[in-house]
Amino acid sequence: MRTVSEPSAIERAENAVNTYSRPSQLKITDLRMAVVAANYDYPLIRIDTNQGIYGLGEVRDAGHKENALQFKSMLVGQNPCNIDMLFSAIKPFGNWGREGGGVSGIEIALWDLIGKAYGVPCWQFLGGKYRDKVRIYADTPQPQAPTPEGYAERVKGRFELGLTFVKFDVGIHLLRDVSGALVGSRSPYDLPIGHAARRQAKGLVGAQVTDRGLARLSEIVAAVRQAVGPELPLAIDHFGPISVKDAIRIGNALEPYSLSWLEDMLPWTDVEGNRLVTRAINTPTLNGEDIYLLEGWREMIEQRAIDIIQPDLLTAGGMLETKRIADYGEAHGLPTVLHCASSPIGFMANVHCAAATSSFIALESHWLDLPFWLDLATGLDQPLIQDGYVTVPDKPGLGVDLNLEAVEANLRWPGLFEPTSAWDYPKLGFWQPDRRWDR
Repeated sequence: MRTVSEPSAIERAENAVNTYSRPSQLKITDLRMAVVAANYDYPLIRIDTNQGIYGLGEVRDAGHKENALQFKSMLVGQNPCNIDMLFSAIKPFGNWGREGGGVSGIEIALWDLIGKAYGVPCWQFLGGKYRDKVRIYADTPQPQAPTPEGYAERVKGRFELGLTFVKFDVGIHLLRDVSGALVGSRSPYDLPIGHAARRQAKGLVGAQVTDRGLARLSEIVAAVRQAVGPELPLAIDHFGPISVKDAIRIGNALEPYSLSWLEDMLPWTDVEGNRLVTRAINTPTLNGEDIYLLEGWREMIEQRAIDIIQPDLLTAGGMLETKRIADYGEAHGLPTVLHCASSPIGFMANVHCAAATSSFIALESHWLDLPFWLDLATGLDQPLIQDGYVTVPDKPGLGVDLNLEAVEANLRWPGLFEPTSAWDYPKLGFWQPDRRWDR
């Protein structure tokens, strides 16, 4: 018989394992933000606990810190390990596009925190790894000289960086200054709204692409294909706004160039239009970076309206929800590409998710032109991309941390994870006269 002071077998096992904390006793104590100015702003999230460990997340690129701060009063005092309960509580308040960024970023921060608490990488919570390395594809913005030669040089430069998969932007915005390339009562690019709104909003299609316009688009893609050779994967984005008929005509015109996919030819909201285009052309179609949650994806997937799904993890609902979406797509014969235009925090969350997704093809990198991007985090491999791939980390949580000095040097405005006491209480429900912002 053992004495009272003698440890039990369970106690001896617990003492032998580095648990990093006592997960059952964890409590969230704070949620703070820091907004990095980049090609798209990165609203970074830090969730603090009573045990000194914290989780890092990120609101969708170009989103707002308030998308996450609105949930602070619902999280403080809760055990972050109860992630399903917390996610179920906050997800009704998210929405498509950037409005899904707060829910998604908090989900990532919670998994990072839980991984640190248990001492295991995030991919383990998603069911384990299918791969040790994740293939990266490079986004390539339009060159300063949008000529066939300019495009060829720009895309070729991406492959010279060691990438093995490249996407570039080709659409009717290139035809505005080409005589006879567009006809119609108006050009969508004459409207005083942003490019993303033109691509997504219904009812803005007013110009038609002529044969001369098709020839110009084909000339650009042909020059790129000739510059990089016949075997390297190429994809295209930023087509519209265009009609279903013009999307089909463009798809058929670009078929000879063996493209991996044509992205966002129509708004994701037009499921039937996407289905018509997908059925009519042979090049794979891809869409979905603004769709929120599996519920939002069901119709697109079940109708097989596209050939490849592309969730953005920072809109879709975070890591586990994106994994669920990918698995549902795979069950319907659709593989997954991951859209990403984030800081290293969101990027590494995508790496973990990609590692755990069996139908995964490639993950976007949208930071190759930012000289400070790699400095924002510690724990990244050097170089991060090797032979077109990123190694999946084995460290707890996301496997990276923030370099606060670099973050502070690139803030949108002063304020590095400063107190957010104004968000300690719900904004709805009851009036608290002593809880105004200035007290």
